[in-house]
Amino acid sequence: MDYNGVVDCNHLLGVMSSLFDKLDAMEARYRELADLLAQPEVAVDYERVQTLAKESARLEGTVNLYRELRKLRDRQEEAQAIVDAGDDPELVALARAEMDVLAQQVEPLEDQLRLAVLPKDPNDERNVIVEIRKGAGGREAGLFAGDLFRLYSRYAQIRGWQVDVLDSNPSDLGGYNEIVFAVKGKDAFSRLKSERGVHRVQRIPTTESSGRLHTSTATVAVLPEAEEVDIKINLSDLRIDVFHAGGHGGQNVNKVATAIRIVHNPTGIVVTCQDERSQYKNKQRALNILRARLYEQEQQRQEKEIIQSRRTQVGTGDRAEKIRTYNFPQDRITDHRIGQSFYGIQKFMDGFIDDIIDALETHEQTRSLEEALTG
Repeated sequence: MDYNGVVDCNHLLGVMSSLFDKLDAMEARYRELADLLAQPEVAVDYERVQTLAKESARLEGTVNLYRELRKLRDRQEEAQAIVDAGDDPELVALARAEMDVLAQQVEPLEDQLRLAVLPKDPNDERNVIVEIRKGAGGREAGLFAGDLFRLYSRYAQIRGWQVDVLDSNPSDLGGYNEIVFAVKGKDAFSRLKSERGVHRVQRIPTTESSGRLHTSTATVAVLPEAEEVDIKINLSDLRIDVFHAGGHGGQNVNKVATAIRIVHNPTGIVVTCQDERSQYKNKQRALNILRARLYEQEQQRQEKEIIQSRRTQVGTGDRAEKIRTYNFPQDRITDHRIGQSFYGIQKFMDGFIDDIIDALETHEQTRSLEEALTG
């Protein structure tokens, strides 16, 4: 764009050419995947079939949009040829009318396809494991961690997702020192990944007799659920301890030892599960959590990130580290990543958080598009 705000046509043509080059490559890959999946030697390899089928499913929607766009653009060229020929005034008028209609159909398709070629998070369609821990603020931080668990549980209910508590460590006032739960449903990671980080609350706790405003934090980690085909766990790398599920003060509350602690020796990751009465179920849940943590760690290694797994999401829990502030006296939620405030905090805490998630998604898409246009 020049200094007068006039669009540089050559630049736009270059952007559109680059867009169609990417779409051509995606369509070619889609056809290649179809050929591979039809090969007998591939069909007997279950893990490879899964991988190829997932990639094909991710491309299918975009390829179909692109094919539709090409048909419309072909019709535009045909109509333009009639206008350029100018042989029959009545036919030219019909062609111009058709071009107007086609332009209205082409523009939104091109907008969709610009977004479609942006780099995709390969985890967007996965289920997730969410870990909430109290941060700074003592007992009030534990209560806030409990509020956040309720918020995400309600959000999952609104979207028709399933929530399954994997492990929990309740605090003595009804909140949680830590709670780990799985969320299963369409686009769970895509919608929840922006929630990872430090959440800060400012309010007068019910336990505060003097009416003093408290500031507390809780940390939220959102891990894409990993499948066995993603992460292979060598059982010889594990130390598995079985113990009695404990209540407050370390008392044994079960006569049969069912709680599981798994230590992954190569990384030092420790996972504990004790919510189920079945030792087998606790072990499977612990392995699912371990697999998710290892998957995230491997992704971060591939992206050459320096910070250890999970620390990138949750930080230390200090009050100065925050992605969002919940200010109850002012009925305001502020997301510091986009510098935007929202009002109606009780509705938000009841799980109606799509407005903020949509705003964060739009912000990220805009940033990615700007990078593509200036790249």
